[in-house]
Amino acid sequence: MSAGPADVLPASFMKVKLESKDIRRIVVRGTNWAGDAVMTVPALRELRRLLPDAHLTLATRAFAEGIFKGADFLDDLLLYDREPGESGSVFGKGREWRRRRFDLAVLFQNAFEAALIGWIARVPCRIGYATQQRGWLLTHPLPLPEWLGERHESFYYLNIVAQLETLLHGASKILDREPVFDLNVASARQTEGRAILHAHGVRAGSPIVALCPGSINSRAKRWPAERYAALADRFIEETGANVLLIGSAAELEVSREVSKHMRREPLMLTGKTDLAQAVAILSLVDLLVTNDTGPAHIASALGRPTLVIFGPTNPLTTRPLSLVAEIVRHPPDCAPCMLRDCPIDHRCMTAITPDEVFARAYALLARTGLATEAQRHRDSNGLEVQVVPTINARPG
Repeated sequence: MSAGPADVLPASFMKVKLESKDIRRIVVRGTNWAGDAVMTVPALRELRRLLPDAHLTLATRAFAEGIFKGADFLDDLLLYDREPGESGSVFGKGREWRRRRFDLAVLFQNAFEAALIGWIARVPCRIGYATQQRGWLLTHPLPLPEWLGERHESFYYLNIVAQLETLLHGASKILDREPVFDLNVASARQTEGRAILHAHGVRAGSPIVALCPGSINSRAKRWPAERYAALADRFIEETGANVLLIGSAAELEVSREVSKHMRREPLMLTGKTDLAQAVAILSLVDLLVTNDTGPAHIASALGRPTLVIFGPTNPLTTRPLSLVAEIVRHPPDCAPCMLRDCPIDHRCMTAITPDEVFARAYALLARTGLATEAQRHRDSNGLEVQVVPTINARPG
């Protein structure tokens, strides 16, 4: 339903008068994880639509440059990490925000610190959720939405922009629209990505299949390494694909475990790229198979076919919303548990077989028109595959 002033905004919110013409410079405090960062893209696009003439700056951790560099809905990136020293301190950041004379701070991050920075900077309008007892630091504190946990997480950020639009124009239909996640990678970055792939032995003319078997913040989200190995071998042997193992340096041990169980040799890129390079590479792949982690959201936002293996997490809130993204899931009674380690037998993941994932992945390639070379390889080797029906990636 549409967001309206009478049913979602606290009384104190409506007493503040704000007009679009007064908002010339906006700062948005972004999130701290790659997947979450991509899920803010629809809200950033709506904010740009709502205030097209304002200068829009995204303040975020340095890693996010790899996702947002060159984004058509941003004017500027203000990058920082949690480092000691003046520039990394709350007061240092506050002084930098004040120097830039922002008129509006939109806080996607829930942390107390994010609101404190805006308060120190004396940004006239500061809007965000009243989490972590920070409501008094905000000029426009928002209650958590009643539907939290029942809609995709992207709506959590879209709701903030919807409330801003309600304040400016009396009503909003943002929450009624389908989120738009589109990301683009500049041709120069893609050229760098091709050079990296070439340096690691990617063969031209063969499909490129990326596998992301790790996850930084949850072991329970990982499909077993030996199953990723079996899947990788099938792609190499039956389709002639280049199979890449990708991930951060923290996930290298998992990728090595996958490689150890394989009959064939994968192309090991795990830990060998920064996020910007990984994004460029993902923009070039024909398929990504991954756990519920950041690359799933990045690849699907780039329009690349993506198959996500779900276990302990909730696809209703965290699945990629894309017509080229699908999920594989066989939830037991205990799912979604959201635990980082499974206390029993990891049945949510072990119920998913390599044969099923391969069939779904191949069908996804075929549906998106990217399986031609793989089919030629299969035909030349007399191989067959049983393709299971695909499903629409959007929740019904």
